[in-house]
Amino acid sequence: MRYSRFRLNNTTLYGAVEDRNNEPWITHLIDAPEEDLAFRLEHGSRTPSAPLFAPLPLREAELLPPVTPSKIICVGRNYRDHAKELGNEVPAEPLLFFKPPSSLLAPGGVVRMPRVAERIDFEGELAFILARRVHKLHAGLHPGEDWRSCIRGYLLANDVTARDLQKKDGQWTRAKGFDTFCPVGPWVSDEIDPHVGVTLETRVNGEVRQHGSTSDFIFSIPHLLIYISAVITLEPGDLILTGTPSGVGPLQPGDRVEVSVPGLGVLSNTFAAEVD
Repeated sequence: MRYSRFRLNNTTLYGAVEDRNNEPWITHLIDAPEEDLAFRLEHGSRTPSAPLFAPLPLREAELLPPVTPSKIICVGRNYRDHAKELGNEVPAEPLLFFKPPSSLLAPGGVVRMPRVAERIDFEGELAFILARRVHKLHAGLHPGEDWRSCIRGYLLANDVTARDLQKKDGQWTRAKGFDTFCPVGPWVSDEIDPHVGVTLETRVNGEVRQHGSTSDFIFSIPHLLIYISAVITLEPGDLILTGTPSGVGPLQPGDRVEVSVPGLGVLSNTFAAEVD
């Protein structure tokens, strides 16, 4: 299943995404996931009735981030070539950091480039969403159950980074945490299997800058789930970014960045200088 989150007539809705005429459409409404508390406060436990809703092309929808996580956990340097291009050692264990939920940005949204930063980089990534509470994964699995039962689906992300601030601060919270620094979308899908390898590409103004495969992960998705859940209790809807391949680079105001994986569509965002 694939689904998106969008606004229609000033109402937040969730819709199933299906292909029609060689493009994705929102075909019908679905219930909101349990973690979207704002939706439930507004509508109750179920999707509001919308008798006038008609299928519409995804490109015509007012898309929102398709996730409402309690936390966003990111994995640094999960591709050897990316670690090398920044002059870093390949980590012996997963390198984790957080981005705040306030950094989320919708597909098509504008990333604001803060004046305090001199270099803003793109980092195209595959991300996944937790399906249920997970703590100490091995102990939490029932006989015959595997790690895939913990994942609701996959989506695209751009781990936007103020590279000069990352180097200056010595830790990554500020450099990774600005508002709009986590574009995600355009939909969530359980129809791909990155554990066997999917290809991720990032284009800047139409030019391919990143081309990598999840088969090149240093730490696989099950490894990440086991490692993270040994320390942090993961809740339904929590978002995990799995790392970026080599090819990251600086951006200028007006640049358009597109991240794509077959089956997950294209996450497209523009960048603009901060004005306020």
